[in-house]
Amino acid sequence: MHSSHDAAYSATVPFYDLFHEDGHVPAIRRTLPPLLAGVRRGVIEIGAGTGLITEVIARETPAEVYAVEPSLGMRSVLVSRLAADPATLSRVTVLPCGALDVEVDEPVEAIVMISVLQNFAAVDRAELWRVLARQLEPGGRLVFNWRDRAPAVPGEAQVLGSYQVGRHVYEISGQVLDVAGESVTTRFVYRIRQRGVAISEDEMVSTNHWPPYERLATELRAAGFTPDEAPDGLRMWRLVN
Repeated sequence: MHSSHDAAYSATVPFYDLFHEDGHVPAIRRTLPPLLAGVRRGVIEIGAGTGLITEVIARETPAEVYAVEPSLGMRSVLVSRLAADPATLSRVTVLPCGALDVEVDEPVEAIVMISVLQNFAAVDRAELWRVLARQLEPGGRLVFNWRDRAPAVPGEAQVLGSYQVGRHVYEISGQVLDVAGESVTTRFVYRIRQRGVAISEDEMVSTNHWPPYERLATELRAAGFTPDEAPDGLRMWRLVN
């Protein structure tokens, strides 16, 4: 098992589309487009990953898209996906940085963050809201997915997903290791099995942050945003003029 965090993170990339297509992505394809109605000039996507949601944004709007993704492995898949459609490739700019370092030339009409916000601790969220507000035009939309969750409880590892890929099975298991306030530390194991035997196994331990939505709402109001209507599971806030 690889011990390097970077190596472990890279090892998760082949599992990414399998797991997310089995999770939130199909619902986002249905619920996100109405929130992008009328957007024509610019969209920033924070945490573009392999481009599953980037494709939705590019299909639903004629806007220039800035796809922000710090992981080299994820960006590699993203650019390969874009290369399959020259028209999309010409108007999606891939930014190799994290959310706190985003800087675009002109303010955009919308910022989209899907399954990203949990990566930011409270101290970093304050800066995140400031950075994003600076990139949005007045009245611009900030769209993200968020549901309040039941409190996490440490426990044994459980298989979260299992996918047949040719003669191999790609398996993801996870367990909660520790809970401290809004912070939840989880261990994930990514295995490839051949005839039931693990031929590849990589571990990643990460800490995510799950504050109640009301806490996020308080932070957003303080940062100059006001809530707007959105479908269940998605949240939309507008930058106050």
